[in-house]
Amino acid sequence: MVEEITPAELEAKLAADEDVQVVDIREERAFEAGHIPGAENVPFPEFTSAVAERDWGDEVVLACPIGQSSVQAGRLLESHEGVDEGTTVASLAGGYDEWDGDLEDA
Repeated sequence: MVEEITPAELEAKLAADEDVQVVDIREERAFEAGHIPGAENVPFPEFTSAVAERDWGDEVVLACPIGQSSVQAGRLLESHEGVDEGTTVASLAGGYDEWDGDLEDA
């Protein structure tokens, strides 16, 4: 089941330098304008094909504009046979609309 993580929880994990893989599924232009520090960009339309081609960490947080598409992407990721059963998949609650932490330019 795709968990939800609040922006504050994600900020705390990043500040503590925890090993969390942040994947931004917004379009490239939005990503380049500003994204969560350390996030990688896999636009939602490309996500299905990217699932099999990537290595996934033990904790993956997906981020989108409002926290809905990231839940769908998370379900897809969880169902992929190449993703370890112990992998934690989470959606950023409220997406970028709720994120008030630092942003990094591309």
